[in-house]
Amino acid sequence: MPLSQWIYGNHENGSWAGPHNVPPSQSPKSRPPRSLRDKVPFHGTLPKYSGPYGVGFMDIEIPATSPRPFSHITRHGRHILQLETVLVSLYYPSAIGSGNGKDPGGHKHWSREVWLPHPRSEMSKGYAAFAGLPQWLTIMWFFVTTWFTKLPAFRNAKLANHWPPEKNATEGGFKVKNEKGEHPKGQPEEPIFPLVLFSHGMGGSRTAYSSVCGEFASYGFVVCAVEHRDGSGARTFINHPSEGKGSRKERETNGHVDHWEKETKRHWDVVDFIFPKQNPMDTRPSNEQGVDKELRSAQIEMRLVEIEESYDIVKAIVAGKGSTVAERNLRNADGIGASSRGLDGVDWDSWKGKVNIAQVTMIGHSFGAATTVEVLRHADRFQWVGQGIMYDIWGIALTPPESEPRHRINAPLLGINSEAFMYWSDNFSAATRVCDEAKMHGSLAWLLTVRGTVHISQTDFAILYPHIASMVLKQTINPRRAIDVNINASLEFLDHVMPTPVAPFHRCLENEKLLELPCVDELPTEHRPDEKWMAVRLKLPHEVRARVSPKLRRRLKRYGGLDGEKEVWMHMAPGIEDLQCKAGRGCAPKQKGGGADEVGKITDVAATGDEALKGFVAASILEE
Repeated sequence: MPLSQWIYGNHENGSWAGPHNVPPSQSPKSRPPRSLRDKVPFHGTLPKYSGPYGVGFMDIEIPATSPRPFSHITRHGRHILQLETVLVSLYYPSAIGSGNGKDPGGHKHWSREVWLPHPRSEMSKGYAAFAGLPQWLTIMWFFVTTWFTKLPAFRNAKLANHWPPEKNATEGGFKVKNEKGEHPKGQPEEPIFPLVLFSHGMGGSRTAYSSVCGEFASYGFVVCAVEHRDGSGARTFINHPSEGKGSRKERETNGHVDHWEKETKRHWDVVDFIFPKQNPMDTRPSNEQGVDKELRSAQIEMRLVEIEESYDIVKAIVAGKGSTVAERNLRNADGIGASSRGLDGVDWDSWKGKVNIAQVTMIGHSFGAATTVEVLRHADRFQWVGQGIMYDIWGIALTPPESEPRHRINAPLLGINSEAFMYWSDNFSAATRVCDEAKMHGSLAWLLTVRGTVHISQTDFAILYPHIASMVLKQTINPRRAIDVNINASLEFLDHVMPTPVAPFHRCLENEKLLELPCVDELPTEHRPDEKWMAVRLKLPHEVRARVSPKLRRRLKRYGGLDGEKEVWMHMAPGIEDLQCKAGRGCAPKQKGGGADEVGKITDVAATGDEALKGFVAASILEE
């Protein structure tokens, strides 16, 4: 076989094609390490954020205003789903000079949050139980790999009060993070930052998606990452004051929650991952018993309340009550999992009126994406949510929408799949139905897949453990590039759907026009795994060739002007007329079109396996 054919595949009809085409991807954005800690070899390092802002970070845990148990499910005589406190991390654009000189609390050195939350040994044990591994092995694994990994965000930094330059850090270098840009005409001197609420997936936490949350913050968003206490995370800790609101006695009296006797001997509780009884693998596609709907529905309902209470925390801070929130914060020097600095030196005045809390973006990954759908379906309850983004939704956990007409998605929606989850036909059909639901009610909806990705590609795990993602899960895309594609597509979506006033991200958006790609005519199958590994990993035929040549093939296609498939498969997209109407630019007469005007959808959503693949067709979004 000639070398060119080995590299490119077969040359047909004037374009390079083949069963293992490699898309002409761009390189990941430039993110050089800054500290000695970040340069330690063989140790996990999180990339710096590419936007024009530096990033600040705060941990806040306060007693829930509506403590209570969810569902009647108990284990060992105790309710397993109980809301007692709310824990969030805020990622936000930081002021010029953050990281230099003394920190806001007067300390000589600035503090950065560790990626594996404190106490790290206890968190490691939680991951051991979640993964079914020995505790000693898991502790040793984390110690060698990510024990000392820190987020590239500065604790308690002042909120930015400047408009950014009209370029990101990739275009202008990291010096732009300490540069001011001119404020847009007709806009205030100081920007108002849009708010994002982020919901994690199974085994996740408030820091497990720090690359995604920090990227949004670096482009001018305030991101409130919720740590759910519903038993979906590997492990989380609940602090209790010795007396007053939030104490065990107060929670039991006012919230009717219960505690084990052994817990009363310490000032904190622990919540570990909850496995369904007699069906511990209900998340697997091959699970014959199906999803434990009782448990998952109760967890989602608890998550909705946590999201409401998390929003109320941000709302209070923006209303000028940040000092009151700080007084109630349980993540202080005496609390488990807390930094010794707590919220020392936070400039609460800089937050007053500086966050747009009326047009919130709801984002979630996996089970968090299912949570996002339920938030959007409760429009009366979450009137402040304007649009949603689903990262690799675990759609099987969803229940059908209620018969009430208002219990439908009536907001713009973006769904981004991993390639591994795309091949899970039942789950993909669920994702398609959700997007169809939004489209049928007059909202813009996109559904796409990022090629070469697996389920953890939208988390920090793929970045910190790239060899596991590559060699075990068969991910082929650069993990940092995977984050870039997800963020760029998300920013393009928000640029389409977010109303005025102008937000800072509008001026530094790197528009790759990912949402303008034409829809594919068929559901691809090139890396579809065997049923045993469905949704878990990809299948790479001729793996040696696929791994040896992709970088060379990408470069030749990128710089040599050769045509190649894109990094993204578009399955569903609105037509040009729909975008013009939503943008208020006037609507042209409706007529059938092609390319980006078409939408792909599953015609037989009940089909499974190969039948679902055959049922994938292109259809016009416009009706005559």
